[in-house]
Amino acid sequence: MYLNVLLVYWGFVRISFICYCCFHAVMKLLLSQLRNGEVKVTVESNDDLWYLSTIIEPGDFVSGRTFRKMKVGSAEKEAVRKPVFIAVNVEKVEFSESSDSLRVLGTITDGPEDVPRGSHHSFNVEIGSRISIVKKKWFSYQVDRLKEASNAEIPKILICVFDREESLFALMARSGYKFLTSIKGDVAKKAVDTKPKGAFFETIIKQLEEYDARYKLDRIILASPAFWKDELFKVLKNDALRKKIIHATCSSVDEAGINEVLKRDETKEALRLERTSKEIQFVELLLSEISKEGKAVYGFNETKNAAETGAVDVLLVSDFLIKKFRRDNKFEELDHVMHLVDVSKGKVVIINCNNEGGKKLNGIGGIAALLRFKLSY
Repeated sequence: MYLNVLLVYWGFVRISFICYCCFHAVMKLLLSQLRNGEVKVTVESNDDLWYLSTIIEPGDFVSGRTFRKMKVGSAEKEAVRKPVFIAVNVEKVEFSESSDSLRVLGTITDGPEDVPRGSHHSFNVEIGSRISIVKKKWFSYQVDRLKEASNAEIPKILICVFDREESLFALMARSGYKFLTSIKGDVAKKAVDTKPKGAFFETIIKQLEEYDARYKLDRIILASPAFWKDELFKVLKNDALRKKIIHATCSSVDEAGINEVLKRDETKEALRLERTSKEIQFVELLLSEISKEGKAVYGFNETKNAAETGAVDVLLVSDFLIKKFRRDNKFEELDHVMHLVDVSKGKVVIINCNNEGGKKLNGIGGIAALLRFKLSY
């Protein structure tokens, strides 16, 4: 069955195409034939590369358009890089989050006639790449990660750009933002350090609190030219609201200012924080269970034993551990544990090793589980 994912938002949503391409886009699922073991996707963002690094594994077949050095004409001529369509049997997956690069290495199973079968090739998967992934069996945790990548929800993030005279409020949407309202301040246009008259900052804070109650916001990005955001933050006494705020800078208080904020690193960090907040919650729940000797295990052997008994409710695996097992040619052992949990209807959660939760999980072996029932040894 073909599934075309069309992400089109009209009406009240204002389009910010540059921002959409950079980090709001989600992986496009072009083909989903899980009964035949095949899916086709288009990579739309750097986050997609991380998702694919946790989905593609040795033994899979990956195909797509890639570049390969080939000799053209006489044997004396140097090899040139040519675009070709190639399929490989995956042997190794390499992902670097620092450089946002994903390489899939394997032996060629299909391609042009002049490309020898069985020779090695590596795909450099990047934004815009369209690839097919074929597995002998798609386990539910792999399907879940595919769905998560292709249907990721945008966190509820409010953007407030303001200065001493005016404030604009917008709610982040998948393809830009939805404008909410603007507030004018009663301030004469004088020197830039003129203090806002009346209760302008209090009015902004009241509006922030109203939107927080209405939309159940995850984050609030407070942006202003100069130092106005710092002055407002001094006035803000609501501790719950303060914890949600991320400071940013903008050049103007208008639509251009909102678009500027959408493209800033602070906004990307807000999205990343929300993506990892659930992972951190899982790890904190795990540590709480461990501290009271409750329904939790950690370490590879202990977690494997729990999986074999069908006791695992949630399996937590660090992506660092996945890389390590692949590097040491022991991935089948880890894969077996994940499959055991999947078969017993447990949930498999891959934890990013670069966030707080991932670092804590690595500290106890990189793998652990929340259990359905406490084990006795």
